[in-house]
Amino acid sequence: MPGIVFVSVPYMPNVFALPSLLPSIDRKLYPADQYPDGQWDYYRFYLEHFDQTVNDFDADIRASLAAIFRSGNPASAGTVYRSALITRNGGWFGSAHHAPAVQPDPALWPPSDFETLVESFRSKGFRPGNSWYLNDAANLAYAQAAPDAGRLHQPVLFINGEFDGLCDITHNHSGEGMSNACSDLTVVNLPSGHWLPLERKAEMIQTVRSWLTTKAL
Repeated sequence: MPGIVFVSVPYMPNVFALPSLLPSIDRKLYPADQYPDGQWDYYRFYLEHFDQTVNDFDADIRASLAAIFRSGNPASAGTVYRSALITRNGGWFGSAHHAPAVQPDPALWPPSDFETLVESFRSKGFRPGNSWYLNDAANLAYAQAAPDAGRLHQPVLFINGEFDGLCDITHNHSGEGMSNACSDLTVVNLPSGHWLPLERKAEMIQTVRSWLTTKAL
């Protein structure tokens, strides 16, 4: 029997789309009158200011990637995440409309790997990847057509980042759909922010190997 591994982003049988995400917001941390879209405010900003978002990222591709891919901060757990402030700040980079001049996070990227990442963005920029956020209607329709309402009966492993300000399932309700839809679910928490495969490379591989052995897969 095959198994499935999800890392950082939990499985959502009703699909990863803004209408599906809003009910999962922790309203104690993100009161609706102050943060109507919670940590998903950036998602709303993309929908309403897509060209600006792409242009701001593309203004300095290397700096944008260095700013995006940062190690998580344990002290940030349970606090308002930066992605909740995008609309009030006028974009990820505010009035500057370009990323600050920061160096790549050496804990995530060997220098040669980071340069390869930069080169991969130079031909098309951020528009193709960010366009995914404009596809909610099609994604929702696809999910609604899934067999057995998207339930998964094979073994499922979810590796959760303990201080992932977007998707940590211990600080919001985003894991409830996965728990209800997976009949054989294992959850493992690792001390990580959102970029868990980069932040906890060895630990993630060992977690998957141990789970495969336990499940005899």
